[in-house]
Amino acid sequence: MIQVDANTILALLPPVGLALLAMAMVVIDIARPRSDTLLIGVAAVGLVVLMALVVIVGPIDLGSFTLGLLTSPQEVFGGAYVRDGLTALLDLLLLSIALLTLLAGPDYLRPRGLPAAEFSAMLFFAITGAMLIAGARDLLLLFLALELLVLPGYMLAGYAKRDGLSTEGAIKYFLLGSFSSAIFLFGLVLTFGYTGTTSIPGVAAAIAASLGTGQVIVLAPALLMGLALLTTGAAFKIAAVPFHYWTPDAYQGSPTPVTGYLSVGPKVAAFALILRLFVETLGPVKADWTPVVVVLAAATMTLGNLVALSQDNIKRMLAYSSIAHTGYILVGLAAFGAAPAGSPAEAAGLQSVLFYSVAYSFMNLGAFAVVAALQRRPGVTSQISSFSGLIQRSPLLAWLMLLFMLSLTGIPPLAGFWAKWYVIQAALQAGGWLNLLAVLAVLNAAVAAFYYLRVAVYMFMRPPPERAHEVSIGTYSRLGLMVAGLVTLFIWVPPFTTLIISLADHAARALL
Repeated sequence: MIQVDANTILALLPPVGLALLAMAMVVIDIARPRSDTLLIGVAAVGLVVLMALVVIVGPIDLGSFTLGLLTSPQEVFGGAYVRDGLTALLDLLLLSIALLTLLAGPDYLRPRGLPAAEFSAMLFFAITGAMLIAGARDLLLLFLALELLVLPGYMLAGYAKRDGLSTEGAIKYFLLGSFSSAIFLFGLVLTFGYTGTTSIPGVAAAIAASLGTGQVIVLAPALLMGLALLTTGAAFKIAAVPFHYWTPDAYQGSPTPVTGYLSVGPKVAAFALILRLFVETLGPVKADWTPVVVVLAAATMTLGNLVALSQDNIKRMLAYSSIAHTGYILVGLAAFGAAPAGSPAEAAGLQSVLFYSVAYSFMNLGAFAVVAALQRRPGVTSQISSFSGLIQRSPLLAWLMLLFMLSLTGIPPLAGFWAKWYVIQAALQAGGWLNLLAVLAVLNAAVAAFYYLRVAVYMFMRPPPERAHEVSIGTYSRLGLMVAGLVTLFIWVPPFTTLIISLADHAARALL
């Protein structure tokens, strides 16, 4: 019988608290209809309180001292869910993503008559699923949490239901997302059938036992098929090539704040799933899956950047850019797989994955927040030409967009540079074929500069369109842009870098 004690309650407080906050959004809207300003304010305060709660609960190891009431990993429900360093870090990141998405919402939603209550409730339920994925140590819980993440995502993608592009993107996202979920579930069933357990440590132990003491790794065909299907399902969720087809249409059709969320929220959650799956479950056979990850990383970042070069729609361009950044993050995972077991390079690979996820989330959400602010007036398109002369119409937005574009390119000392630096260093530390992957990542970063800086050319070197209006920025959007801009600009400052690296190191040690 499962015992529910104080530590169990503490471990589950953050995701449960966010689910309750999502329900509160609906209740507030019933009591005070159309009070969007009040509702967004309550939601923002609630998210900040939940972030403080994550720190209070812990465990957060900063090297010299530990924060939190839980000083060590806490397993609940028979080990199906764990609150460890990885869970704490990802909870903070996911709540930050929810906050920035929420702040970018009102400027876009209100002029189009889209209610903020349902938007915030669905967003919070999706982030709740992502937080459960971060701590899941059972394949069945991983699948259930994944569905809690993606089902509200389908509704958010089609939130502007009177917009044909939004409906089309949502349908494509739903169909391909459903296929990938089914593929993942088939892999789960086959893995369970062979190992007799859905526990991640149990599956890892069964795989390790099947290897025996010989030098030749021979796995049962059913288990190999199960692991292949799990890998394919996860690759769909992160939009890795060749499983990326849903991304451009879903991003272009979704309301712009939703597009920003889709570009980072599900991606961070899917990488949390991959870390639990590949590191904890498939760690004993990492020599077998590492070549697959290397190929996925190379193909994903190369195709994403090359196709982005030809895009005239800013949301489609950032969609392919998002695919390319998935490839960069996979370089860190490949570095972990190629490193000798127990070596420092192994931990460096995992740290680079987590650091890149943090940096990418803030700079990419910032870029989409600028697009949402520019589209505050209905009728403004997503064409890159809509940025023409932005420096004259809104200098603040122009300089912020330049900051985010330079960071996504990887210009020092911005967040994107340090993110790429850590994954490339991890690849070089692993050595071997990973050296070529590091070189390819550098070349891809150079290619990306062409389409990112193209936006800067329109903002600073092209005249504004005829009868162009000045762009006004709402209070909430201004606050969200300020947070994203400060993190992107000052992530290299030692207190921030030390904090993120310490959290990433603690999370990596929790996985290993």
